Amino acid sequence: MLTKRIIPCLDVKDGRTVKGIRFEGLRDAGDPVALASQYAKQGADELVFLDITATNQKRQTLVALVRDVARELDIPFTVGGGIGAVADVEALLLNGADKVSINSAALQRPELIDELARRFGSQCIVVAVDARHTPEAGWQVYTRAGTVATGLDAVAWCREAAERGAGELLLTSMSHDGTKDGFALDVTGAVCQAVSVPVIASGGAGKMEHFTDVFQQAQADAGLAASIFHFGEIGIPDLKQHLRAAGLPVRL
Repeated sequence: MLTKRIIPCLDVKDGRTVKGIRFEGLRDAGDPVALASQYAKQGADELVFLDITATNQKRQTLVALVRDVARELDIPFTVGGGIGAVADVEALLLNGADKVSINSAALQRPELIDELARRFGSQCIVVAVDARHTPEAGWQVYTRAGTVATGLDAVAWCREAAERGAGELLLTSMSHDGTKDGFALDVTGAVCQAVSVPVIASGGAGKMEHFTDVFQQAQADAGLAASIFHFGEIGIPDLKQHLRAAGLPVRL
């Protein structure tokens, strides 16, 4: 059985790590290079770096900062934000990224997933999906850093992305993000059942039991979180011991 992965996320704005609630009210969480080094030493399985303003500002990801973060890591490193072309991916892989995460560009032109998977291999391509639940539309996909509704059903888009060549899906519940009330088990479980590629659950982690729930009930392959790690609310070694005690396979 594959081990369940614990993944801290660095949401980066203006060179600093930030965190908010439901994508709003951002507050400073520290230096991304220092945090990356800390998480690698604590036993994080992977690290995700998201340049959260690159798309809306219509610019490329902060490559120099990515390179500085990568130098601190000996674990897989995924980078996203502002990626829209083969050249963007090449630049990030050459500067230390192991995988890239695409979101808005894939929604604008889904064929990009196919192209990147053919060029770099599916193992390098993560499709990030920001979803919000409403009583009228159910779980709908949002684009441009969660500011624009697409009208797409989240499960259907995840299925298409996987079929086009995404090697992994990063599913974030905007409805749960930063609330610390737990992951969105319903949509995460539905996506895990609909695709054959690994699914990273994101949004809502507030205590160790939330990770147990998303792994056991929704069958997610990885759990991603930010503020609980950035502000020292949960230690990664303690979390892994908790998961091991619950019978879940983790890398200690």
